[in-house]
Amino acid sequence: MLFRSQVPHAGPGSLKSQAEAGETMMLDRIETEFPEYTPRPVDAPKALEGIRVVDFSHFIAGPFATMILADMGAEVIKIEAPARGDDLRRYPPVHPDLKHGAPFLWTNRNKRSVALDLKSSEGVKIARELIATADVVVENFSTGVMERLGLGYEHCKAVRPEIIYCSVSAYGRDGVFADRLGFDPIAQVESGFVSMNGYADREGVRALSPVMDISTAMMACNAILGALVARERGGTGQAIEVSLFDNAVLMTGYATLQHLFSGTNPQRHGNTSPDTCPSGVFQASDCTFYINCGNDKIFQRLMSQVIGRADLAAADIYATGPDRIRRRDELFAILGEAFAREPWSHWQSLMRTAGVPCGQVRTVGEAIRSPEARERRLVTRIPHDEVGWIPNVALPIRYSCTPIVDPVAAPAVGQDTADVLRERLGYDDDQLMRLAAAAAFGVHPVKAPTDAK
Repeated sequence: MLFRSQVPHAGPGSLKSQAEAGETMMLDRIETEFPEYTPRPVDAPKALEGIRVVDFSHFIAGPFATMILADMGAEVIKIEAPARGDDLRRYPPVHPDLKHGAPFLWTNRNKRSVALDLKSSEGVKIARELIATADVVVENFSTGVMERLGLGYEHCKAVRPEIIYCSVSAYGRDGVFADRLGFDPIAQVESGFVSMNGYADREGVRALSPVMDISTAMMACNAILGALVARERGGTGQAIEVSLFDNAVLMTGYATLQHLFSGTNPQRHGNTSPDTCPSGVFQASDCTFYINCGNDKIFQRLMSQVIGRADLAAADIYATGPDRIRRRDELFAILGEAFAREPWSHWQSLMRTAGVPCGQVRTVGEAIRSPEARERRLVTRIPHDEVGWIPNVALPIRYSCTPIVDPVAAPAVGQDTADVLRERLGYDDDQLMRLAAAAAFGVHPVKAPTDAK
């Protein structure tokens, strides 16, 4: 794992020590590969300064949305079940010291964790008190759960009329499918997304990346930002609903309208494009790369300036996209023969100069170590109290006036319970101990105050 671990090693002769020594060498190498995060200017404002979010969500779609808000400067208070916390914490690989894994770190930075037992009346009471101080509530429980807890939109609106309440669900909060559970792969298959991907001679394939969860999170974040603007103008809050399935249908792209125009379903084309040609994967003498000729001019530049076939660039039989699609096999054969003669560096230089979109086919590891990723400082190291440092992957948002906040590692379950209740609700130590005794925070004791607050 990509962590600086401070766990002592076993004896030098054991297999465990050999493995750990190899891991340490790997960590040392990785530590030198990725730079430390460069802090934002101290006096720079934050886009969402003063906005407080009470986050009841778990897994990816809800937490990733609230993490974007946190990165923009909102205070996000993550409500978790005592001890166990968000189930995403156990998705591998899990760091032995942190007790949670890379997926949880990836989607929960810049948050504070409050452990509440929402099955207890005291836990629900505290949740309502926190909501009364908040601007936004986000939840993605099964339909009806928040209402049964007394934390549904109408309950929260009664406590905080201007609250913005965002529900992320699988199939919506009303209607005949409201009871259905859903995860990213289910949304992929039921939306038609999987049917479009892969090769024609076999079943469609899912995207391994949780693209539906991520895009649903982005939609939820956009919806919350829009509601905040509307409230700023009109003074009222509102309920928001974002459905994983609705979003997944959108993620099939313009294929929906293509189907409605033509009556046919998209076919699987592997790595080639059904809409443009030549677009697809080719082999240089040393590696594989992708080109995308999205219009006639790009094709003409490819043929004349890159492979030296001005005659083909001007040929009537290749003049338009549909012409080239009909002759895809012969075009790919011509290009494949030419590209195999030289290494990728040769072709990349020519295509960059000619303005032909192209890219090397990379692994994830190659991508995050690529010159492009380094130039954009996408992966950096950030400090961590328990393990020294952890890697961090940046959001693709660059503000000129309100830069993204400095990343703080995802918290342990309930790490901030006492501090949040002291700071936000004014609880004193006696109240905290009484609530702890009533099991509002589960079975774990409340930590003592760290300063003289």
